[in-house]
Amino acid sequence: MKIQTDYKQNLSILTHVLGWALFGLVIFILSPLSAGVERPIAFWIKQSLNFSLLILIFYTNYFYLIPKVLFKNKIPLFLFVNLIAGMGCILLLIAFDDWTNMQELMHKAYRPDIPYKPKPRNYYWDISQLLVFFMVIGISTSVAAVQKWQIDEALRLEQNRQQIDSELNYLKAQINPHFFFNTLNNIYSLTNIDIEKSKSALLKLSRMMRYVLYETEKSNTLLSKEIDFVMDFVELMKIRLSSKVNLTISIPEKYQDAPVAPMLLLPYIENCFKHGISSQQVSNIYIGIEISNHTLILETKNSIFHSKDRTPEGKDSGIGLQNTKRRLDLLYDKKYVLQIDSENEEKTYHVLLKIDLQ
Repeated sequence: MKIQTDYKQNLSILTHVLGWALFGLVIFILSPLSAGVERPIAFWIKQSLNFSLLILIFYTNYFYLIPKVLFKNKIPLFLFVNLIAGMGCILLLIAFDDWTNMQELMHKAYRPDIPYKPKPRNYYWDISQLLVFFMVIGISTSVAAVQKWQIDEALRLEQNRQQIDSELNYLKAQINPHFFFNTLNNIYSLTNIDIEKSKSALLKLSRMMRYVLYETEKSNTLLSKEIDFVMDFVELMKIRLSSKVNLTISIPEKYQDAPVAPMLLLPYIENCFKHGISSQQVSNIYIGIEISNHTLILETKNSIFHSKDRTPEGKDSGIGLQNTKRRLDLLYDKKYVLQIDSENEEKTYHVLLKIDLQ
C-alpha cells in the first residue's frame, strides 16, 4: 500500500512538472521565437517573471486559498483575493515595463530603422495577460476540486466497506448466542430419544458454525453454500417446532451456482420462526427459493401474531432485517427488489426479495 501511495505521489509530481514545462515552452519561449525577431534580454526576464507569477498564483490557490477559503464556503472572499492577486501581478509587470523602458526596447527590436516616439500604453496585452492569470486560477481550482472529489469518494467507499463489515459482524453475532445455545439444548434432549437424529443435528450445527466463522470472512460466497447454510438452519429449527406449525419449504435441487454476499437470506428466514410461531395457535410458514436467469428469488410467508401469542424467541427486535436491507443497498444498490407486505387479508407477513447476481 505504501509503495502504491508513493508511486501515485511521484506520478502526480511528474505530471505537474511536465505540464508546466510544456506550458512554459509553448507560451513563453516558442511563441515569441516564432516571430523571427531577436528580443532584448529584458523581454526574456519579463517572460520568466510572468511564468513564475503564474506558478506562484497556481500553487497559492491550490495549497492555501482553495482548501482554506473556497472549500470553507467563503466564495466571495476567494473571488476577491484572486481578483486582487491578478491585478497585483499585472501592475507588477507594468512597473517592470516602465523600469526597463520595455516599449522602447521592443520598438528598436521590431523597427530599428525608425526613430522611437513614446506612445500611450496599449492595455490590450495587459487585459490578455489578466485573462491568462484567471485561466490559471480556474485550472488550479478544477484540479483541486477533482482531487477533493476523488478523496471524498474513496473515503465514502471505505466507510461503506467498513459499515458492511460491521453490519455483517452484527449479523454473525446475532445468530450466535441464543440460536446455538437453544439448539445445543435441543440436541442434548435428542440424545435420550434418537441418537442418530442427534448426530445429524450436531453435524448440521457444526457446518453452520464453520460457515459463520470462515465463509462470512469473504466478500462473496457461493449460492450453493448459502442455501446449504439456510437448509441446515431450517432443519435445526424443525427440532423445536410443535405439531401446530405447518412448515412448507420450496428449494430446487438443481440450480446454477453464482457468487452472493454471505448471510443475506438468513435474517428473512429467521424472522419467520421468530415472529411467525405461536405457542397457542396454528402457525403457517412458507419458505421458497428460486434461481432464474441469474436472479435469486426468496419468498417467505409467516402468520402474524400479537406479542402475547408469540413464543419467547419471537420477542426480539427486527434490527437484523434493517441491517440486511442496508447491506442490500450497499452491496447490490439498484440490482435488487425487496417487497414486504404485512397488511393483507391473509394476515401474513410476506417477503419477496429478488437479487440480480450478474
